[in-house]
Amino acid sequence: MFRKILLVCIGNICRSPTAEIVLKDTLGPSFDVSSAGLQALVDRPVDPTAAELLRERGLDSDLHRARQLTPDLLGAADLVLVMERAHQARIVRDAPQASGKTLLLGKWRGDLEIPDPYRQQRPAFEHVLRLIDDSVAGWKPYLR
Repeated sequence: MFRKILLVCIGNICRSPTAEIVLKDTLGPSFDVSSAGLQALVDRPVDPTAAELLRERGLDSDLHRARQLTPDLLGAADLVLVMERAHQARIVRDAPQASGKTLLLGKWRGDLEIPDPYRQQRPAFEHVLRLIDDSVAGWKPYLR
């Protein structure tokens, strides 16, 4: 059973924290959901546009601070969900022991990749949020 889920992107300020917050809201408190970045902008909050979209849903991102992905975080996770195939390849290269538990967030949506909206306008963030919502819905039957 997957109880400790780690979401990973690059900077840990847009996609992975958004997915973390959406997944936490979807699954509830019996799951330990967190996020990290391959090249994290350490200690930075969620991107303002991503935070605004989450706030509009009644979801709070204020406590999030970006953190760097570490071998310990990978080792502790039951499931590692990444946004792009390149993220998966990098984790598998750097931590081969995590290869069996590192999958795309969009796995159940045809191995969908979720593009990075960083430094783009609100429509890009809205698109990413829709992709994250759909991808989380795809995982829901496998995580309950």
